[in-house]
Amino acid sequence: MSTESSTEIVVERAVSVPLAPEKAFALFTERMTDWWPKEHSIGTSAIAQVVVEPHAGGRWFERGEDGNECQWGRVGRWEPPGQLVLLWQIGANWAFDPDLETEVEISFTPSATGGTRVELRHRHLERYGDQADTMRGAFDSPGGWTGILTRFVDLAS
Repeated sequence: MSTESSTEIVVERAVSVPLAPEKAFALFTERMTDWWPKEHSIGTSAIAQVVVEPHAGGRWFERGEDGNECQWGRVGRWEPPGQLVLLWQIGANWAFDPDLETEVEISFTPSATGGTRVELRHRHLERYGDQADTMRGAFDSPGGWTGILTRFVDLAS
């Protein structure tokens, strides 16, 4: 029997970028280092690189300037150029937790203007248990997914 709450907690954001879905997907996955906020690190040194290995089951991690790697999670679904699911495994203490798994689903949909609508859904925040509301607040804050996606849009524009 699951101890998980029956009510799914989700944070959703959507942005538009002036790129075709293929280019938006590539920017999101191949150049995360260029748009991910450097202060959003769980490592012991500054972020040198953010890596999304390009296949289902691939790792999602940061490499610090000191060369150490800190796992953030893994790739749950890799379907370029339309969809990506990253399995977020960072606990409420902002450290990797192999026993925690929330889902960051990103879809890339062509728009009528020739750009792409990028929709992000961070699901299953209820898995944080008694920290679920705190974590929802962090992801839902201006410094959370809103600020992160703003940096992505700025780079894409």
